[in-house]
Amino acid sequence: MTTWTTGNAAEDTRDTRGWLVGHFVHPSKGVRRSGDIEVKWGVHAAGEKREQWAPDDRRTALVILVSGHFLVQLGDGSADLAEPGDYVMWGPGTGHSWTAVDDSVVMTVRWPSTVEQR
Repeated sequence: MTTWTTGNAAEDTRDTRGWLVGHFVHPSKGVRRSGDIEVKWGVHAAGEKREQWAPDDRRTALVILVSGHFLVQLGDGSADLAEPGDYVMWGPGTGHSWTAVDDSVVMTVRWPSTVEQR
């Protein structure tokens, strides 16, 4: 198995809803398959929202704004990501939803990469 890879996040994530790395990536993708971490390249149009509240799963998550303006709602507040590099991070047990205020690109990292257990 090859121990390295190169590519384009936007192109390589078309069939995985933006997810570049994780346990759900097909084994043929080599090092992109991981049970340790998940990485998402999220491209969202202005006004796009996560309508359903994301569950309070057992992972830690980090969302970093690459471009645009993105609002993340959390169980007890919200994070307004307005400048490239702005981020929000939360631990297990925290639900969330989000809204793309402007056209936005965000990188999300979650760990561990496991099937959600409730």
